[in-house]
Amino acid sequence: MKPGWMSVILSGAALGFASAGVARADGATLYVQKTCATCHGKDGRSPLLPEYPKIAGQNARYAETQMLDIRSGARANGSSASMQGIMVLVSEADIRELAEYLATLPP
Repeated sequence: MKPGWMSVILSGAALGFASAGVARADGATLYVQKTCATCHGKDGRSPLLPEYPKIAGQNARYAETQMLDIRSGARANGSSASMQGIMVLVSEADIRELAEYLATLPP
């Protein structure tokens, strides 16, 4: 290979990673797209019904585990049955992103 080819290959790889990052939705966008705001409130602190949890400021790892457990059916208490139908449409990467976003919101 000529010396210039290596920089072209590396530049292409960098652009590929940048494109992948741009294509992925951030937590705030996912929160709206996946209809979380409908039941938990736009701010994560104003649930539609009193029995729905306030999720703003929740520990990211805890929130991620709860969403995964609801999706798998491992958690079936409270209102989790109503959420299970939504969670099967949310990828693990999106769940992680949502959990990280929730952790940044003020409780």
